[in-house]
Amino acid sequence: MSQEDIYDKVIDLARRRGFFWPSYEIYGGLAGFYDIGPYGFALKKKIIEAWRRFFVFQHHDYVVEIETPVIAPSMVFEASGHVESFTDPIVRCKKCGRIYRADHLVEEVLKINAEGMSPQELTAKIRENNIRCPVCGGELSDVTTFNLLFKTQIGPYEGSVGYLRPELAQGMFTSFKRTFESLRGRLPLGIAQVGRVARNEISPRQGMIRLRDFTIMEVEFFFDPKSQECPNLEKVMDRRLRLRKYEDRVAGKGPMEVTVSEAISRGLVIHPCMAYWMVLGLEFLSYLGIPRDEPFFEEKGPHEKAHYATQVFDLMVRTSRWGWVEVAGFAYRGDYDLSRHMKFSGQDLQVFEPYKEPIVVKSKKVIVDKSFLGRTFKERAPELMAALSSMDPEEVERQINSKGSVTVAGVEVPAVAVKVTETEEKVSGRKFIPHVVEPSFGTDRIFYVVLERSYREKEGRVVLSLPRHLAPVDAAVFPLAEGDERLSREALRLRDLLVSEGFTVIYDDAGSIGKRYARVDELGVPAAFTVDYRTLEDGTVTMRDRDTWEQVRLKLEEAPGALRKFIYNQADIKSLGVPV
Repeated sequence: MSQEDIYDKVIDLARRRGFFWPSYEIYGGLAGFYDIGPYGFALKKKIIEAWRRFFVFQHHDYVVEIETPVIAPSMVFEASGHVESFTDPIVRCKKCGRIYRADHLVEEVLKINAEGMSPQELTAKIRENNIRCPVCGGELSDVTTFNLLFKTQIGPYEGSVGYLRPELAQGMFTSFKRTFESLRGRLPLGIAQVGRVARNEISPRQGMIRLRDFTIMEVEFFFDPKSQECPNLEKVMDRRLRLRKYEDRVAGKGPMEVTVSEAISRGLVIHPCMAYWMVLGLEFLSYLGIPRDEPFFEEKGPHEKAHYATQVFDLMVRTSRWGWVEVAGFAYRGDYDLSRHMKFSGQDLQVFEPYKEPIVVKSKKVIVDKSFLGRTFKERAPELMAALSSMDPEEVERQINSKGSVTVAGVEVPAVAVKVTETEEKVSGRKFIPHVVEPSFGTDRIFYVVLERSYREKEGRVVLSLPRHLAPVDAAVFPLAEGDERLSREALRLRDLLVSEGFTVIYDDAGSIGKRYARVDELGVPAAFTVDYRTLEDGTVTMRDRDTWEQVRLKLEEAPGALRKFIYNQADIKSLGVPV
């Protein structure tokens, strides 16, 4: 790999400094579950709030946020197709009984992309290449499928089956009609949600990259399928996207770079709104410290994309150990979900669009002489009547004109018993099922990537160079000498001043000043203020930059303003005071 593998170093830092660690450690842990510690929680919260700013708040006139339950009745996921299709391939060792995800095992051994291969194809690869159990060397079984839904029981009654949601989407789809009506029935409409989901992963072995319980951030963006318009699209037409189409990946080609305008005109994306939200995804990652020119969008192939999707692009980011990993998916779900929920629930989830003026619609209708059919065809009359009524009027008219009868259900019905009439009807609008574009982000993967990208080593010390606005703590305040009440009093006054201005602050008076700097550098605290004996003379304090270790001197009362410029305006520390 071209870059140093720092995964173990990041994991060690995360455990020591309270970012994350394996859940249930005192019982030996459980694969696929992690606790988020106090500093990790603060960082993750800032990532979520940043996502809200980009995807919700900047589009507040047509994107709203809701919250739906973690558990849903079985019928919801039968309708969505997850009960039938949300599966991964597994293979079992016949000797030791261990179970592996088959496509991952084939990929690890053969160094190929096995995503989307059928169980039969994976079994063939295992047999042809004599792939054995990685632990005991035993023979592997044929590949089968495993459903990733976590099953549960709702209430005390047996048979009341429910599932933990594997995505946020179904809650938004089942509440679409209520949300749409509450917002005065306007499209486009984005429904956003941040929440926990659960997937019963077969063998999660990549730390925070592959979890069984995790947080995602998702938007379901509903629009008229007849429309190619997308709000704010004109603002991003010149932005650049790095796209890797499926056929290019198969051919061994890398990503191409195109503008949004080119991606739309060349049909690289199925709808302009796909391109718009993809640009927002890049801007969001850039805000988190990932350069815009690095991530790329990789298109899923026919057998790789989810059962509900017409087109899917994964947003790929490089990691030191796991290589390129998906941190977000952009899916064109069409009308799949709403159509399925209409079918299974019996509820009308269509949208009505009124016309400015009613229009007259001419239509042809098949008229059947029920008495004639009853007299002539006796017990078969109801069958023939239903068949004739459901026929295309144009076809009925063609047969009458050409042969004087209509063939239906193997019977020739004479023209005297059936005719086609033309009617006129005033129509005030049209009904349709909205289509959906879905940007979906894995919060915990992004959280890990941000930590890894921020990890630095400087002169034997670890420095977590997080973007300043993402740091879990804004500033640290130290009295220079431990135990001096005069210094402590001024340092506490400075801490309280910063807190009153809305900053999160660490106060630390234990150990040497060097060790205290090292501790907050590991936490990613952007700035540290030190109260020393000169403070007692002239009221000034030192302010230190986490990354450069440069220091300036400024008035204690100026600290909040200087910190605000330093964090939110990205000011150089040398511009905030007198260099020390």
